[in-house]
Amino acid sequence: MRIKIKKTKFPVFCLFTFALLLSSSCAGPKFGAKKSRIKRPVAFGKDLVNSIEFEGNYKYKDKTLLKKLGFEAGDYYDHNLGEEGRAIIEDHYREKGFAYVRVMLLEEQVSEGREEKPIRDPNEKPTEDQVAYNIIYKVDEGPRVGIKSISFRGNKAIKSSSLKKALQTKKRKWLFWPGYYNKGKVDADVERLKTIYYNNGFLNHNIWAEGTVHVTFVIEEGPAYTIGEIIFPPLKHFDDKTLRAELELEPGQIYNKRKADSHVRRILKLLRENGYINAAVEQRPDYDPEAGDNVVNVEYDITEGEQFRIGRVEITGNNETQDRVIRRILDEEGFTPGALYNADIAPGMGGGQLEKYIRRTVLCEDVIIQPVDEPYIYNPDDPNEVTQDVGVEITEGLTGMWNPGVGVSSDSGVIGQLIFQQRNFDIKDKPESFGDLITMKAFKGAGQTLRIALEPGTEVSRYTVSFTEPYFRDRPTSLDVTGSSWERRRESYDEGRLKGFFGFEQRRKDRWRRSIGFRAENVEIDDLDTDAPQEIIDVEGDNLLAGIRFGIGRDLTDDRFNPSRGTKFNTRYEQVSGDHNFGILSGTHIWYSTLHEDLLERKTILAIMLRGASVVGDAPPFEKFYGGGTGIYGIRGFDYRGVSPRAGNDNDPIGSDWIFLANTEVVVPLASENFAALFFVDGGAIDTGGYRASVGTGIQILIPQWFGPVPMRFEIATPFMKDDQDETQVFSFSVGALF
Repeated sequence: MRIKIKKTKFPVFCLFTFALLLSSSCAGPKFGAKKSRIKRPVAFGKDLVNSIEFEGNYKYKDKTLLKKLGFEAGDYYDHNLGEEGRAIIEDHYREKGFAYVRVMLLEEQVSEGREEKPIRDPNEKPTEDQVAYNIIYKVDEGPRVGIKSISFRGNKAIKSSSLKKALQTKKRKWLFWPGYYNKGKVDADVERLKTIYYNNGFLNHNIWAEGTVHVTFVIEEGPAYTIGEIIFPPLKHFDDKTLRAELELEPGQIYNKRKADSHVRRILKLLRENGYINAAVEQRPDYDPEAGDNVVNVEYDITEGEQFRIGRVEITGNNETQDRVIRRILDEEGFTPGALYNADIAPGMGGGQLEKYIRRTVLCEDVIIQPVDEPYIYNPDDPNEVTQDVGVEITEGLTGMWNPGVGVSSDSGVIGQLIFQQRNFDIKDKPESFGDLITMKAFKGAGQTLRIALEPGTEVSRYTVSFTEPYFRDRPTSLDVTGSSWERRRESYDEGRLKGFFGFEQRRKDRWRRSIGFRAENVEIDDLDTDAPQEIIDVEGDNLLAGIRFGIGRDLTDDRFNPSRGTKFNTRYEQVSGDHNFGILSGTHIWYSTLHEDLLERKTILAIMLRGASVVGDAPPFEKFYGGGTGIYGIRGFDYRGVSPRAGNDNDPIGSDWIFLANTEVVVPLASENFAALFFVDGGAIDTGGYRASVGTGIQILIPQWFGPVPMRFEIATPFMKDDQDETQVFSFSVGALF
């Protein structure tokens, strides 16, 4: 008889260790100074540095200050150089929080005329007019000033909490964040506050800072200016109505420079995506500070320039990647010879959306798309149609790698990893020698992806080989082929899967996608507990499945990798036959919206997801739906598979015939957009029990990668609606899954 041992799960916490290097040194005794006499060959005809000495520098050693100076013993010397060094030392101390530091320069003449002095060659006599100096810097360090408080005075229109987020100056926090006074930072913060007030319509403000230990930013806001007229110049190809489309500013509103600038970007986008490469747009507030009416007219200065079509496209720098790999991406985005030059997605200076897609798809370090050579008239029948050749410069990166490691998540436990991945694979590029295979010089260059993963784990083990051709027959259609073996210990049985899959997904220019896929799979259910539910006993042994799946979806987000606006949805149906006959219908719809953009232009993003799925017919338990955890049917605050109908003596989960999820999440940037706070409410229902819901918070860290940021999440959630038999889990964490 098998004895069932109930597993105990402990939450796994990741500890971030901060190394704090505290160095404090005393540079010599208080009475007397250590000397630095760095000798090197000297030239004649100018004054020289004989030695450099420091006195009173107890916080920083002589060698540290010497490196800051920029000159040393043996160099030519004049008084201006010495004064510059004095200012450099003072600035260094002030940057470190010594607000009251004073440095005095003393110049001690040690030789004059033919008196004895350092010479380059013992046989060469010094000139009569050459003088050597000992340079002495006397340092009065003063106290190191820690900031105890930061406050604002006079601000009525903008809250102090909002202004404080924009500051670089920070107050002292415990031992780890000392927060020393830095006049340079304070001055920069004053300028930053002035910009904020100007951007919000306070065009006649005055701001300054007071204090060191207690820093106060004094703000005289002045009046907020309202908009009188919004003026556009006449253009040849765009009418006034087109330019005013989606205009956020209106006469009578408070002038907001950020909104005015956002419309500048919108007009510039309109011009650039229609071939006006050199278009320029500016807005300027026209007001009279002496008039007293506090009214500003917003004038837009627009220069169209010439309209260009794309000529020849030359790709350089791709020593290993084939040209057609790059051209297929350009073609899919409509950036092809004869088309209008879309300078919105390829602005000519790097960082455009098209360049990001190439970089992430081909996995290169950098991409720059820009005009090359002089424009020309390609069509003599239309002299107004100007053609511009284009250069695509590729900086290739590392595309193939072996990645040994260990992964961990709250759903799957600890997983060992040995992964080989080549994201620029070429199945036709056969190796010429065994060395080419080992050094990964072979099978490379066609933009395909090959991934071989060996992932044994404590709770789940996966072994996978997958191949992707993103442009099957050079069309925007991806081919995916996967073979996998998968094993996991369930509550009362072991589940193993041996699966083969291949499928196609077609991408259309209107951003619709449609797909078809086929799978053949054997699901083995064995090692049952003696008290396993009858539903599990009924499917013990091998279960052969064959399925065909159809899907359709559309992505209308502003960024397919890291969206902040727009929607995307997909739905699919799979018909399965074999030892079991049933269908699975599923769909997902996600809305993204930018709730707020702070004074540093960091976006707070709201995401709302609805997801549902249903079995058509009678599916076995291993094909039904289980809620909870962080996976595709996750409800944070509940354990993985913790929301399910149950059966057997131990109330083991057996899966639901349908599931519905409604999740809402807000991502608030903290120190940067790569480090954000999460606030979420997850909810859902299955075919038993009532509605489940939880509320929680967490931290998201985006780890930069060439192919896009990879999210790492740590979340805490508490269910406030649940069924008595549900299993909960307060803490969860995951790597590599966006909401």
